[in-house]
Amino acid sequence: MTGGPDTLSSAAEVLKHEAAAIAAAADRLDSEAFARAAQLLADCKGNVATVGAGTSGIVAQKVAATLTSTGTPAVFVHPSDALHGGLGVIASQDVVIAISNSGETEEVSVLLPYLRSRDVQVIAIVGKLDSGLARQASVALEAFAAREAGAFDLVPTASAAVALAMGDALALTVMEMKGVTPEGFAANHPSGRLGRRLTLRVRDVMHAGSERPAVGADVPLLDVLGELTSGGLGAVTILAKGDRLEGIVTDGDVRRTVQRCDASGLANLRARDFMTPEPVVIDADAMAWDALRTMEDRPSQIAVLPVLEAGRCVGLVRLHDLVRIGL
Repeated sequence: MTGGPDTLSSAAEVLKHEAAAIAAAADRLDSEAFARAAQLLADCKGNVATVGAGTSGIVAQKVAATLTSTGTPAVFVHPSDALHGGLGVIASQDVVIAISNSGETEEVSVLLPYLRSRDVQVIAIVGKLDSGLARQASVALEAFAAREAGAFDLVPTASAAVALAMGDALALTVMEMKGVTPEGFAANHPSGRLGRRLTLRVRDVMHAGSERPAVGADVPLLDVLGELTSGGLGAVTILAKGDRLEGIVTDGDVRRTVQRCDASGLANLRARDFMTPEPVVIDADAMAWDALRTMEDRPSQIAVLPVLEAGRCVGLVRLHDLVRIGL
């Protein structure tokens, strides 16, 4: 069974409905309440815990994850688990974000007296500001959706989307208040593409030491070819005394040399005769992403770069390796 025009129309209607609900919440946003909630999170000396049940619990888990990844450590605590020992992770210096569309969720309501006894600040994200949760919270943020998406107004869709967006708004505002940089964000996402681009340096991915094929400028062609083959990197650095870079020989350099020279003269060729002098290089402390751009953003792409440190050639970095790690 394949979807037709009616299916696409229904899907688009859901997306538009949820987007409209979020836009309406933005128009109603109480700037004073929001600023206070953000300040509570930014000033928190302890931990942040998020609580919620059902769909609100799923939203609370996502809010905790977003806070943690943006520099505010947070943990999700299911309200029922909290009443059976989980409350031990919440102390007086902590802030709790309680999420409930109705503001009357039983599991969350039962938890509130125990939070008050610990002098915990509570930020409520609720669909109704006249609810018990909103009245008992330190500050309440309205995440109201007039109607859920779909024909029956039953499935928590628009309300969940608004609550999630409110949590995102809090997390990103607090991130800005704390001065978290892209590099700081990337440090919490080392496996993500952004994390790799902002944290990995050339020295982290280069081939160095015994992995770096290198010969002198007077080495015969056949010896250079042997080093190319054994090294397996598609290039050999040509080094002078003190690891000073004189040039580079690639597989392509050797092929072109063999094609243009008489067979009788090949034995007399030395590396200096067919190397590329003054090749494009990259510093060992440069970002690996910059190395990738250096190799690709040029009229004729190159597949390998010699790596320099304090004037010495210390390694080779390949385009293949940078692509393989997902830059």
